[in-house]
Amino acid sequence: MFEYCTDPSTLDTARWFGCYLTNGAHMLFYQSFLVVFALLAVTAPVSLAFGFAAAAASRSHVPPLAWAGKLYTAMVRGVPDIVFFLFFVLVLDQAIEYARHRISCPDWTDPIRQGANFLVCPEARTPAGNAPQWVHEAYGFALAVFTYAIVFGAFCGNVLFGAMRAVPRPQLETAEAYGMSRRQVFWRVLVPQMWIYALPGLSNIWMILIKATPLLFLLGIEDIVYWARELGGSRTSAYQYPHPDWRFWYFLGLLVFYLCFTRVSEIVLGRLTRRLSHGQATAAGEELRKAAA
Repeated sequence: MFEYCTDPSTLDTARWFGCYLTNGAHMLFYQSFLVVFALLAVTAPVSLAFGFAAAAASRSHVPPLAWAGKLYTAMVRGVPDIVFFLFFVLVLDQAIEYARHRISCPDWTDPIRQGANFLVCPEARTPAGNAPQWVHEAYGFALAVFTYAIVFGAFCGNVLFGAMRAVPRPQLETAEAYGMSRRQVFWRVLVPQMWIYALPGLSNIWMILIKATPLLFLLGIEDIVYWARELGGSRTSAYQYPHPDWRFWYFLGLLVFYLCFTRVSEIVLGRLTRRLSHGQATAAGEELRKAAA
C-alpha cells in the first residue's frame, strides 16, 4: 500500500507492521469480516421465516401439515450441525446439477455416478466453469445461507411453537368470542403476543448462530478463520513478509472479536426484551409496571 513497502528488510518495526497489516492478503482478511456480517444479516431473518413456517405448520389442524412441521424441527435438531453442513451442502449442490443435467442434456448416455465422481454435462455445471469468480463466491454463499437457515430454522421453529403455546388461552378464547375467525386470532392476537415468550430462546439461537459462523470454513468460503490460519502460519524468507508462527495472536484477535460481538448482541437483545415486556403479563412486564407506578 505504501511506497516504502517495496523492500521489507529495510523497514523499522513500525513501518514493517504498517506494510504487513495493509498488504493484499490482510485486505482480504478484513473483507472476510464483512462476509460474516452478511451471513448473519441474511441468515437470521431467513431462519426466522423457516421457523415461523414450521411452528405454524406444527399447530395446523391438518394432520399431514402438522406432521411435516414437527418432523422438520425434530429431525434437523437431532443431527449435529457439522454433519448436516458437510452432507447437506454436497447433496444440494449435486441435486441442482442433476436437475440441470436432465433438462440441458437429455441425450447424455454416460452414467452420472462413476465411483466417487459425479459427472454431468458441461452445460449443467453450477456455476459454469467459465463463470467469473464472483459468481462462484455468490453461489457458495447462497448455499451456505440456505444450509444455515435450514439448521437454525428448526431451532427457531421449536422456540416459536413453545411461545405460541405460552400465550394465555383465555385471550384467544376472548378474541373468538368477539367473532374473530381462526386466522384473525392467529395474526392479530397470537402472533403479536408470542414474541415476548420467544425472545429468550431466540436470543440463545442468535448467540449460537454467531458462534457457528466459523463453520463457513468447512463450506469452502474464505472466512475470518481461514484467513487467520493462513496469515498466522509461519512465513519464511520465501515470502515477502517473513515471520514466525503467529496463529496464537490471530486467533486471540478472533476471540476478542467474538466476545465483543456477543456482548453488543446481549445489550441490544436486553433492550428489545425490555421494550416488548411493556404491558405483558410476564415477570418482566410486572416489574416494569411496578417501576412506573
